[in-house]
Amino acid sequence: QVRVFAERSLGLEAGDSYRSFTELDRDTLVMVVSAAPELELRWKTWWFPIVGRLPYKGFFDFDAARREAAGLEAEGYDTYVRPSAAFSTLGWLPDPVLSPSLRGDSVGVAETVIHEITHTTFFPKGQAQFNESFANFVGHVGAIEFFCDAVADPEPCELARNRWHDTRVFGRFFQTLREPLEALYASDASDDVKRARKREIIEAAAERFRDEVAPGLRSARYAGLDPARIDNAWLLARLLYYTRLDDFDALYRREGSLRATVAAIVAAADEGDPWRALDALVAGAEGGADASAAGSAEDAQTAPGA
Repeated sequence: QVRVFAERSLGLEAGDSYRSFTELDRDTLVMVVSAAPELELRWKTWWFPIVGRLPYKGFFDFDAARREAAGLEAEGYDTYVRPSAAFSTLGWLPDPVLSPSLRGDSVGVAETVIHEITHTTFFPKGQAQFNESFANFVGHVGAIEFFCDAVADPEPCELARNRWHDTRVFGRFFQTLREPLEALYASDASDDVKRARKREIIEAAAERFRDEVAPGLRSARYAGLDPARIDNAWLLARLLYYTRLDDFDALYRREGSLRATVAAIVAAADEGDPWRALDALVAGAEGGADASAAGSAEDAQTAPGA
């Protein structure tokens, strides 16, 4: 149902994906390795045919993923290894529904399917941060339109709305962590001072998340943050998926439907820098970025306790 909805109602191009099902003998599909220099907010990237450079590398062999991370740590990188339940071959192969993708609830499955079909529809080469943030936006809002409009089921409709609210809040939080770290790394402080101050910034951010952000979340998707696990690779892996979500949302509010929003973004970004295309589209929206900021403040004020 979600696959058909994505094609017919959202105008996405599913190709031959999600027409079949594959049962795996494990609960994790792939392990993804990300890395960043210890004192720089800069992705390490890997080059691949067709898609260009990407700031992550997937391994079906989990021990190989751990060896890759260990080797990068020995070179001085912060590393982050995470599981993934789905990926897209961008229409080059008929992606099946894989059993790890079905371990979540119905809203999560819908978000995942629409997210991956978005990659099949539009995937500018070498633009991983745009591609993942755009697909994150389309997956969440697509799930809202599916459950709230197409099937009109109130319970998953409310859950989908709450998760999109929390996802945007989470994205804003990441930016508040990014800014002081970038300023620190650009300073003339010694490396030892930078390392100590880095831990202080991360620990303060984790406390701020617990005290100021978490009480306003509407779903149980985001738990507390463990500062011991946060480093540059962890942060950049989040920013990959959570960049400028409020701008995407502002454009969606202007266009009035996800189908129109996706079409506008794809048309504007097809021949150039997709972020600049988004800038131009948001600037043309009524109130531009100010409208997005106002919406963000309103959401924060009205959010009930978790």
